[in-house]
Amino acid sequence: MSDSILLSHGSGGVESQNLITELFYPLLEGCVMGGGEDAGIGSLSQNTEKFALSTDGYVVSPLFFNGGDIGKLCVCGSCNDVAMMGAKARYLSASFMIEEGFLIADLKRIVESFANTLKQSGAKLLSADTKVLPKGTLDKLFITTTALGEFLYPHLNLSAFGIPQDCAILVSGNIGTHGAVIYSNREGIGLQSDLQSDCSLLYPVLEPLFEAKLQLYALRDATRGGIASVLNEWANASKIGIEIEEEHLPILSQVRGICELLGFEAYNLANEGMCMLCVAKEDATKALEILHSQGAPNAAIIGYTTSENATKVVLKTPFNARRYLDYPSGELLPRIC
Repeated sequence: MSDSILLSHGSGGVESQNLITELFYPLLEGCVMGGGEDAGIGSLSQNTEKFALSTDGYVVSPLFFNGGDIGKLCVCGSCNDVAMMGAKARYLSASFMIEEGFLIADLKRIVESFANTLKQSGAKLLSADTKVLPKGTLDKLFITTTALGEFLYPHLNLSAFGIPQDCAILVSGNIGTHGAVIYSNREGIGLQSDLQSDCSLLYPVLEPLFEAKLQLYALRDATRGGIASVLNEWANASKIGIEIEEEHLPILSQVRGICELLGFEAYNLANEGMCMLCVAKEDATKALEILHSQGAPNAAIIGYTTSENATKVVLKTPFNARRYLDYPSGELLPRIC
């Protein structure tokens, strides 16, 4: 690790993993219950039901973007994190950190969006806080949210650490859309596009899969670091190999264009309304049918886990060439969520 924090430490790639494993985990030894999943699972006592808990800070820039804003984003993000463990968000808490001079009209617009998305989720705001900081000590507005989720389907046991060999990897939608939108919406970039962020709630799409009692091993929403981070986390956590078919990856033409213009790879760009699923091979087709029926027409089977190349992700091109799809490294897109 470097002597000081770099922007790359917040990118969701290899530097983020190093910061967590080399600094936070050793210093918090004996205090941490979570295992690096999207949400932690706990209970208040041995005799009470388990719940899922996730907290996240949202610092997206710009605050308003095609398809959403920071108010919608923070509710979707935290609700989606507990959904990745199979839980439905029931309660949220929120902290609003506001810079002096921030426009009341913009704050009203953001809070209205926050409230509308919260209503869609069915969750309730249980606790909230506001702080105002002197001008110049904060960039406009940061929001931190915590979601508490209830397990309605006890048969689920989702974890990145229990993925077996020879099962299917699916995505619920297009890849890299949110990250491409955020970058194209930033000042000074000058890209004109009608591309919309995929920012949305995932539990309504996933619940029919839970009801169908398909064999689901793991879920993960591909936010910072995109699908490349998720696939490498799964491969390392479960000591498996993963092979992905590049031609099966659903990527919008606008996203491809932005990536080609700016030198990005869509695999590394964030989503905020798409998740990855690890499903038993025999249930993969049924899972895909359910996703399509739930308003996810671009869901696709993109690859499989294997016994070869343990802890590695291999990307197979349409020309039958193969290359490693590594953890994203360096400064990617700061402040995309």
